[in-house]
Amino acid sequence: MYEPVIGLEVHVQLQTQSKIFCSCSTRFGDPPNSNTCPVCLGLPGALPVLNREAVTMAMKAALALNCAVNSRSRFARKNYFYPDLPKGYQISQYDEPLAEHGWLEIEANGARKRVGITRIHLEEDAGKSLHEGFPDSETKSYIDLNRSGVPLIEIVSEPDLRSPEEAYDYLTRLKTIMLYLEVSDCNMEEGSLRCDANVSVRPSGAANFGVKTEVKNLNSFKFLQKALAYEVERQTRILESGGAIQQETRLWDSREQKTFGMRSKEFAHDYRYFPEPDLLPLEISATWKEEVARSLPELPDARRERLVREYQLPLADADQLASSRPLADFFEATARASKEPKLAANWILSELLYALKEAGREITQSPVSPEGLAGLLQLISEGKLSGRMGKDVLGEMFRTGKPSEAVVAEQGLEQITDAEVIARVVREVVAANPRQVEQYRKGKAATLGWFVGQVMKATRGQANPQVVQETLKKELG
Repeated sequence: MYEPVIGLEVHVQLQTQSKIFCSCSTRFGDPPNSNTCPVCLGLPGALPVLNREAVTMAMKAALALNCAVNSRSRFARKNYFYPDLPKGYQISQYDEPLAEHGWLEIEANGARKRVGITRIHLEEDAGKSLHEGFPDSETKSYIDLNRSGVPLIEIVSEPDLRSPEEAYDYLTRLKTIMLYLEVSDCNMEEGSLRCDANVSVRPSGAANFGVKTEVKNLNSFKFLQKALAYEVERQTRILESGGAIQQETRLWDSREQKTFGMRSKEFAHDYRYFPEPDLLPLEISATWKEEVARSLPELPDARRERLVREYQLPLADADQLASSRPLADFFEATARASKEPKLAANWILSELLYALKEAGREITQSPVSPEGLAGLLQLISEGKLSGRMGKDVLGEMFRTGKPSEAVVAEQGLEQITDAEVIARVVREVVAANPRQVEQYRKGKAATLGWFVGQVMKATRGQANPQVVQETLKKELG
């Protein structure tokens, strides 16, 4: 039996307005090569100037991941040739990174597991090579340098992950924290979150690691799991047949659903790192670090625990709500306005999220505000609307943006609770269905539900179902 050993290297694009060493825009989707200058083009004589906001965002990420932020770090030149790297080197950090020795907790086999974080360092992004989409793509590639110089942090985990599922959970939680911090939009389609995986297998219980491969091109959470599962199975198959693993870089091919060799794995000395001569060492004062620490929001795990404690929510509901900062904010605003936290959680996690998904919208784009939803929940809790009617009202609120009271008034949807009105309809339904009455009185109890449905249909769903059921039982004897 073999067990996987997995470590992830995650690149997170920082959500600054300008690049890490110049004032060019980081905006995605602009015309190719329009957001460039002598600095990010690597022209002779152009000097880099460090973006303070990028450092602040990197520190937020480091502190949120329980890392020690070093008071002194240093930039280095990582030398390699590639067409989209105009300087011929990438400014990164090597032996003196921004932060080290952190950790992140994940779920593993129903328990909490701590995954170590080796380091977090700052670096600039390269440009982008475009190999498809042009009339002459078969013979030529194009270069877009808009991304060159965009600020990144690289978060390197310890080899503590033991399955593709654990790797998926680790990356999911990492993304959630970055979104809570608002340091990145983590959009994998736009390249704001990119992940490489180091994978090896070893005999179960062995202390030493096996030979590892690096798997690249993992541009979705689904591909991460599939690529890791394939690579673990591939390495296991080789070892069981008496073969040896080659240390190499492999690419995941989503069409073929497998990895294939790209090149032999580079070592650090292959990049000929040396200190960046155009940038002074980065000094982080205690005061600056304290300011950043005070600015951190409540993080997902702490918020989940507080939602359970403060609003008496089930852990599963709290976990789902805390998975998104805007979603948790929406819930808390609704719960405060309605004073019905459990009802608020139920409606947000079911009806509202379903409507948003169908409309292709995020919670921040909801046409129903927390106060508007609270108003609807108030009508339901007061018995003025049934749950079924509430769904119809919410649909109209979502479509028109009108408050619940206006929708109810316009459509005459207020719940009928008058016992005499309901009794009159019940008598009419019973009198019109003698065969079903006989069935019920002979012991077919399920017929009662049929009668409830007939009364609800006769009242357009507006009768109070509980009153209807009680009245029917009396009328049917």
